[in-house]
Amino acid sequence: MTGRPASGQGEINIMNNKNTFDILLLIARPAAGKSEIIDYLKRTDLATRRQRFHIGEFEEIDDFPMLWTWFEEDHILSELGHPRLHTTEDSYFKWPHLWDVLIRRICLEYGKRLRDNPAYHNRFTTIIEFARGSEHGGFARAFEHLSWEVLQRAAILYINVSYEESLRKNRKRFNPDRADSILEHGLPDRKLERLYKESDWELVSAADPEFITIQGQQVPYVVFENEDDVTTAPGEALGNRLAEVLERLWQLYHARG
Repeated sequence: MTGRPASGQGEINIMNNKNTFDILLLIARPAAGKSEIIDYLKRTDLATRRQRFHIGEFEEIDDFPMLWTWFEEDHILSELGHPRLHTTEDSYFKWPHLWDVLIRRICLEYGKRLRDNPAYHNRFTTIIEFARGSEHGGFARAFEHLSWEVLQRAAILYINVSYEESLRKNRKRFNPDRADSILEHGLPDRKLERLYKESDWELVSAADPEFITIQGQQVPYVVFENEDDVTTAPGEALGNRLAEVLERLWQLYHARG
């Protein structure tokens, strides 16, 4: 699923007359504001979303529901007296390569959409959301497992918050009665620290202020600064900042061709 197309297949030219991203990779530490931005976009009418944010009708692929299913299945297996498949009793992955499986799974889900509708992006933007910390390979490792069909259409929006801000918002949003909720899930402090305190974002983005080279493909990126938390109470401040960074990202995306 990864790597360049085989010889003779060629590459897809993503540019056409439409004014929207094909794929937006929305990445950050946990609780940085990813889900709140998606919720804000959902509440924005389609015409405004296209014109202001370069996002059309959109579908999300988020690895959180995938990994949460593993936890639920393992809980059921434990109740039945069978070995757990993916996670330990204290809710860590049994093996680091399961983080890679999640990225491959994201790409598999995306590939199905293209298979079923080759003109998919004439209508839809795909928003791919995930968080990674250095403890389990970071963004560098995740990027190496993205498929070529994702990479050649992708632009990256990174939401930048400190670990301390991630911790604050993670505590604030967590609802133990809705632990499976996109907007209300959270991690225990000790787990957040172990998995996400250290981030490799600055390292993977250090070589170029506009593009990250992934598997030989230059992928444009911008950084959405959110230490002041404009995403918790979405309003004009969020809309203006999002419009500014996505316009800059669109120019890079368009220039890449």
